[in-house]
Amino acid sequence: MLNFDVGGFVPRGIGSRDANDVILRESTNGGCTTGTPCPLATLDQTSGIAMNNFNSIAIGAEYLVGIGDKLEGGLGIGFYSRSVPTLYAFQTFQDGSDINNELKLRIVPFTATVRFLPLGHHSGVVPYIGGGVGVYAWSYTERGYFIDPTDRTIIDATSDPYTASGSATGPVVLGGVRIPAGDWMVGGEIRYQGGLGDLPTTGHNAFIAPKIDLGGMNYLFTLGFKF
Repeated sequence: MLNFDVGGFVPRGIGSRDANDVILRESTNGGCTTGTPCPLATLDQTSGIAMNNFNSIAIGAEYLVGIGDKLEGGLGIGFYSRSVPTLYAFQTFQDGSDINNELKLRIVPFTATVRFLPLGHHSGVVPYIGGGVGVYAWSYTERGYFIDPTDRTIIDATSDPYTASGSATGPVVLGGVRIPAGDWMVGGEIRYQGGLGDLPTTGHNAFIAPKIDLGGMNYLFTLGFKF
């Protein structure tokens, strides 16, 4: 069966992100004094980054193969991308205007999963649970104006942004239900993904934290075609 899905990806909230995650560090930095990085804020916050601004559409496709009556193996690919405007919560340009920047996260998950179907493939309603592993191709970019914590100068990174990319592995846990409709299967699925990408902390492209947390929840509408 070829299964297509569309829905939303909700990244981990600030309170549950990895302690070394760059978005957490950007959100909760210190008091904007020399030697201490200033915190960023999303435009709907007086301080700190609201992670719901990173919620966005997720799409994917998966090839599913039955293994007996109650098991199923799958190989899939997905896509998520989101750009979020931010600014410095407690610092402005000398004329009082905001110091604006933008954070962008993109994730392309490649997954291998196994599902357990307690009622089998041929029931009128097909619930399932499962899990597996994901390889997450990712990129993360910070573009705009940034304050250098060593001397408080403002760095123009509009045309030469801080950017990093790579891949990371992590778990996949899922559950859902499908309803047969002829050669089609219509359903819904909730899927957890976890993973941490490595960021550079030295050199020209240095970030203030060594990791980017790729974890979160996918809430998906699924449409499968049996052939």
